[in-house]
Amino acid sequence: MGARVPSDVCLTEAPLLDDVAEGPDGGSAYWLTCADGTRIRIGYWPLAGARATVLMFPGRTEYIEKYGRLAVDLAARGYAMVAVDWRGQGLADRPPHRRDMGHVHSFAEYRQDVAALRAALDRLAPPKPWFLLAHSMGGAIGLRALHDGLPVKRAVFSAPMWGIAMSPVQRIMSGALGYVARPMGILKRFTPSTGPWEPMVFAGNRLTSDRDQFDYMERQTEKYPELGLGGPSIGWLHEALSETADLLARPAPDIPALTFLGSAEKIVSIPAVKARMAKWPKGELRILDGAEHEVLMEAPVYRDRVLDEIETFLAA
Repeated sequence: MGARVPSDVCLTEAPLLDDVAEGPDGGSAYWLTCADGTRIRIGYWPLAGARATVLMFPGRTEYIEKYGRLAVDLAARGYAMVAVDWRGQGLADRPPHRRDMGHVHSFAEYRQDVAALRAALDRLAPPKPWFLLAHSMGGAIGLRALHDGLPVKRAVFSAPMWGIAMSPVQRIMSGALGYVARPMGILKRFTPSTGPWEPMVFAGNRLTSDRDQFDYMERQTEKYPELGLGGPSIGWLHEALSETADLLARPAPDIPALTFLGSAEKIVSIPAVKARMAKWPKGELRILDGAEHEVLMEAPVYRDRVLDEIETFLAA
């Protein structure tokens, strides 16, 4: 079962950084308080006469404003959009021991975020039907939410984190590190090879081949560095590996799903995504030859195709 859906959720006005989001006019943001007291943020771009609403589940390190341009593209196709700042990132509450570290004690904490979002949706009442669009870590949170009964008609995944790209040696070392981290008291340390947030560099980045989309992301964290997030903790990685393994072992939800994955993907596990989709009776997998991790923020040759296929899929 998922986290309890609060019936008394309070929507308190929160900042929406329109100057860097480049989203549609009329957007708003709200604070939500989860069952454990953690404050998260949601953003809502309504649309007069919308035929449906897309629930955008961002990836690790991400935030609402990163998807402002996507909200514009979806609005042009007739969809309103709701996005969320997961706990520990964006303007949501950060880990008290270090705000620039991605950390949770358990991935079940994200289920509380989804429960608070569901209650907020009941209050905001965006146009139905609702559809899920989930990227990277949001793909893991979203798949778990589908198992928990998230009331959406169809689901779209972008480079979903159903496994993490690692060499066999890295996987063994990460697993061993996760199990000794608790008795050693190092769960709240950065994973090896990661550290505090630093400005991105286009050359050699693993996100997108498109300079314009990269600069769009860079401008956001340059003006609002509080949006930035560094590497994950050892504890986060251990929980992520456990969660993705559990999700991969479960039967696919009984819902139509469309998944996009770049052939140049270097962040999530390509074999894990292929394995999940191969056993999803109502699922389809699209491999984008040459695309990087951010297929929703890739070069127009990829991005336009993805948006067109999403529109066709949701309208089916």
